[in-house]
Amino acid sequence: MKKILVLASGRGSNFQAIIDASRTQKIKGEIIALITNNISAKAIGRAKKHHIPVYVIHSQKNLDPRLRGDDLTFEKKLLTQCQELNPDLIVLAGYMKILPQNFIKHFKNKIINIHPALLPQFPGLHAQKQALQNGTKVSGCTVHFVDEGVDTGPIILQEKVPILGNDTEETLSDRILQKEHLTLVSAIELFCNDKLEVKEGKVYIK
Repeated sequence: MKKILVLASGRGSNFQAIIDASRTQKIKGEIIALITNNISAKAIGRAKKHHIPVYVIHSQKNLDPRLRGDDLTFEKKLLTQCQELNPDLIVLAGYMKILPQNFIKHFKNKIINIHPALLPQFPGLHAQKQALQNGTKVSGCTVHFVDEGVDTGPIILQEKVPILGNDTEETLSDRILQKEHLTLVSAIELFCNDKLEVKEGKVYIK
């Protein structure tokens, strides 16, 4: 059974989807801890409800979770804690801080992220708003391995969501989020069953 570490910054609905899938054994993995950079994150309450250990690690230089956590204290604490937990898989479930590059290198092909767009379209923040502003007819979500770029890592799974004529950023986000829950769980399930292989920057499902 794989050891899964989840990093989240906000309400934690994707985190809850992972919890539910692990409790029903859809995922052959155990959530060993939640790490958050936001002491007010609703994900903390979800973790405590299910007796999952919580670690709050944030940058001392800047507490804004949207900004890069690049001070040495943050990097050292995050890497040290994750090394101690020794996860097989790290899942970014709405973790709103760019990971240090040495952290990504240390856990190469062991970190996955969920993004609310069909990458490589609309990387970074406010992907749903970008899709609407560009007049795109179809959006969706992407689960990918994390590399040193911003939303540039090898793609594992994608799911499409049509954009409706009366969509707002909020309504589109809500519909994409429902697909995120399913797609993220499916990707974790593949990882835990040793069905994923990365070759030359591409993901192959065995």
